[in-house]
Amino acid sequence: MCSQLLIAMAKFEFKEIDEEGEDTLKSVGEAKLFNKWMFSEIEPFNQGKVFEIGSGVGNISEFFLNGGYDITLSDIRENYCGYLEDKFSNYGNLSEIVKMDAERPDFDEVYKEHIGRYDSVFSLNVVEHIADDQLAVINATKLLKKGGQLTILVPAYQTLFNTIDEGLDHYRRYTKKSLTSLLTTAGLQIEHKQYFNFMGIPGWFASGLVTKQRTVGSGQMKLYNMGVPVFKILDKLLLKRVGLSVIAVGKKV
Repeated sequence: MCSQLLIAMAKFEFKEIDEEGEDTLKSVGEAKLFNKWMFSEIEPFNQGKVFEIGSGVGNISEFFLNGGYDITLSDIRENYCGYLEDKFSNYGNLSEIVKMDAERPDFDEVYKEHIGRYDSVFSLNVVEHIADDQLAVINATKLLKKGGQLTILVPAYQTLFNTIDEGLDHYRRYTKKSLTSLLTTAGLQIEHKQYFNFMGIPGWFASGLVTKQRTVGSGQMKLYNMGVPVFKILDKLLLKRVGLSVIAVGKKV
């Protein structure tokens, strides 16, 4: 518990090239059924002009682009922006790719052309990497038009915090209560909240707390991907009341 508290209080050194994170993103990217499932959970809350905060290597961006959405992608890292350009530049519905730091205190000035421009903003597995998560959510809210919605997905339950979280520079994990509090403090009206991916919990526990891994391996994700059709049914049976991740949606009023 003490080591978890120290990690949560730390200020991670920013890595221009994040090898552990990139390896994990690419491993998760090979799990197409899993990514499609995640996309299906957040898609209903996104419409109109869409902005993704922290697109990474485009694992979920791809589904929005293939679905014809008018979308702007972003990431804090130059190399990820390059990957996105190489991968998606031929899509006519890709509005642009922005190098963006959601934690900047001068966000309004640096990204003024994006303020109040979007109907929907989403960020998946990003906020847990940000020291001042409240500032990041406040800044994300500024991107929305009035009536627009912000969708956030983050890791769930601090009790699951382990060596993988440390390896990926996670400051914390969340619950529905803590995540919705983050959104309401930013002035958003909660429209939806749920947990996601119950069967991810035993795998995360075994990999991080038992075998002490620091990244998610490609082989693991390929194996997990095979079980997704069954895991989706289990989430429905559990009424999405427990899961490895938590999702919340807030409306700008």
